[in-house]
Amino acid sequence: MSTPLRYQVIRVYKELLYLGREYPLGYDYFRPRLHKAFASKANLTNEADIKKGIESAEYVKKEIEALYYLKRYRALKQRYSAPQ
Repeated sequence: MSTPLRYQVIRVYKELLYLGREYPLGYDYFRPRLHKAFASKANLTNEADIKKGIESAEYVKKEIEALYYLKRYRALKQRYSAPQ
C-alpha cells in the first residue's frame, strides 16, 4: 500500500472511532465491529480496491453522522415543542 493511502485509511479509522463514542449501542459494541470490518480488508493491495474501501468507510461515516443529527433533532424537538 502506498503511503498516502495508508494515511487515508488510518485517518478514516480514527474518525470512525471518534464517532463511535456516541453510538447508541455503546462504544464497546461499536469498536470491535469497526476493527473487524477494517481487518477484513487488510489484505487488499490493489489501489483501486483500497480507494473503494475508503469511499465505503466515508459513506458509513456520513450515515453515522446523519444518525447523530437525527437523534439531536428529535431530542430538541421533544424538549421545545408545545405540549399537546
